[in-house]
Amino acid sequence: MKALLSTRPGGPETLEFSDIPRPDPGPGEIRVRVRAAGINFPDLLIIEDKYQFRPDRPFAPGAEFAGEVTATGPGVTGFAAGDRVMGMGLWGALAEEVCAKAAQCCHLPDSVPFDIAAAVQFTYGTALYALSERGQLEAGETLVVLGAAGGVGLSAVQLGRQMGARVIAAVSSRDKLDTALAEGAADGVIYPKGDMDRTAQKAFSEALRDKTGSHGSDVIFDTVGGAYCEPALRTMAWKGRYLVIGFPAGIPSIPANLPLLKSCDIRGIFWGAAIERDGRAYSDTMAQLLAMLERGEIRPHIHARHDLSDGAAAIAELAARTVRGKVIVTVP
Repeated sequence: MKALLSTRPGGPETLEFSDIPRPDPGPGEIRVRVRAAGINFPDLLIIEDKYQFRPDRPFAPGAEFAGEVTATGPGVTGFAAGDRVMGMGLWGALAEEVCAKAAQCCHLPDSVPFDIAAAVQFTYGTALYALSERGQLEAGETLVVLGAAGGVGLSAVQLGRQMGARVIAAVSSRDKLDTALAEGAADGVIYPKGDMDRTAQKAFSEALRDKTGSHGSDVIFDTVGGAYCEPALRTMAWKGRYLVIGFPAGIPSIPANLPLLKSCDIRGIFWGAAIERDGRAYSDTMAQLLAMLERGEIRPHIHARHDLSDGAAAIAELAARTVRGKVIVTVP
């Protein structure tokens, strides 16, 4: 079968479209004929050897997928060949077939297309876990989303609005702000690209304060990190919650006096680890998201689609930080 393989550490240009043996599902696993795979920032990190996990090479990146079951491993119940499913792993989805834990797969209704299913799991799952379980976001609160036009960011914008929050989008360009506003943000701020000096950081804080008022930000959903973290943290409301989602702009250094002065919390978000620890977390979250999809309460914004043979270009788009929403790889 065909797969897009990482054979050495490096960027998307190092990936090779190759033939590999068809995998056999192990105990508790199912094998899925991939029809669509969602691309996420960890896919870039894992091929660069910068992620928490470093699989043995060669391996195919890609964590989320949708398709049809082709085989089940020992001990698996509830799935059969031909079932439409969606699922998540750590890697392997950029291939014609992938084996995944049955506990991290679920049945896909006929009403949900494969590409939409592949766009929902990682981003909306992370955002829902962050805002609901870790952030305890409540109706009427102010939610600031940094990187609000990306896949996880737009998911947080949509979910935050559904939860009754006033959503402020922070993005790096006017077109990204227009996208976030169209998806439910009430207002927004455009921050400068690249590294910010102290003057630019102060200006960013002042712009956020202008949007959040004297009360400040109840919840900050930070998908960016780097120099953007501290100025955003300075706008926290009393007992606010700062949610650390990721740091493509770099791992920030946070002055410890800020959470002290504001009595606020800094909370890490690692949904992948959360569903590994809780056997029902994945299926319960997907049930919520599929119901929201069918009611029209959320809708993935698909920026582009690429064929599997051109999957490296999909990861390159994400690396360039030009994507609004999700990039999908389809497997013909």
